Amino acid sequence: MSTLVQPATSQIGSVDAQRVEDALSLIAPKWTTWSAQTLAQQGGPMRVRDVAARLPFVSEQFVGKRLAQMHADGLVTRAGDRHGAPYQLSGFGNSLSMVHRALSDWSQAHLSLGKVAGAERVEDAVRRLHLRHSTAVIQVLDAGGPMRFVHIAKGAGLDNGFTRQRLMRLQLDGLVARTGPRHGDPYVLTNAGRALGPVYAAVERWSNPVAAPRPAAAPVAAATRTHTGIPLGSDGIRTAAALRRSTAAPSSLFSHAPQPQPRVPAAVTARSAPSRGR
Repeated sequence: MSTLVQPATSQIGSVDAQRVEDALSLIAPKWTTWSAQTLAQQGGPMRVRDVAARLPFVSEQFVGKRLAQMHADGLVTRAGDRHGAPYQLSGFGNSLSMVHRALSDWSQAHLSLGKVAGAERVEDAVRRLHLRHSTAVIQVLDAGGPMRFVHIAKGAGLDNGFTRQRLMRLQLDGLVARTGPRHGDPYVLTNAGRALGPVYAAVERWSNPVAAPRPAAAPVAAATRTHTGIPLGSDGIRTAAALRRSTAAPSSLFSHAPQPQPRVPAAVTARSAPSRGR
């Protein structure tokens, strides 16, 4: 269980919070990491049905929708638009391995999830981090905590009601805690929250590793290139567009059992709708 710690200088405050959240929103939809790591493990093109066969707890139709969204976001490429054309990871998608590693390492060090598949651990970590303005709240606490919520709201430039909601969610996710039981007691980052610097840095490098430092006021939409190995052809443009419009792996990370796994109850699958809800 994460414990309270005192503020200290870290990498958290140096990252572009909006860029980090825009990038995380691309991999936040459920089963994106599972699909990406399935393709990485295969090392070559795969048809939808073959990816779905590796994920027996998800329908083929849903896998098709998820891969189509990953294609729109530049994470995968496709050999033509004909029905049944196979998918494979793009250069941008392949470079996700460093993000998956950072998320997995952080989760294993600071979260008590028990024995879970590597892809599921990564998806759980992204779920805790991708919500809009969560990064800004964490940055404010990293720089000046312990702090009362009104001061956090002012520092992050958010209204009080929204800040309270974000703090409640961050508490539930084990990233923030209160210093006492009384209403109005200050908030502080937990060990898990304080350790997010390397994760944020990895996500920011992945989203735009060749970007020059930008003024604080520059919008994320100004980015025109998102990865060193991706030329600004159709896939590179698609990826850049996905990052702009968003308002929001090694085999060792992929630990499927070789035999078919039990199906997830329908209620769980229903919660995995292919939306980008925050």
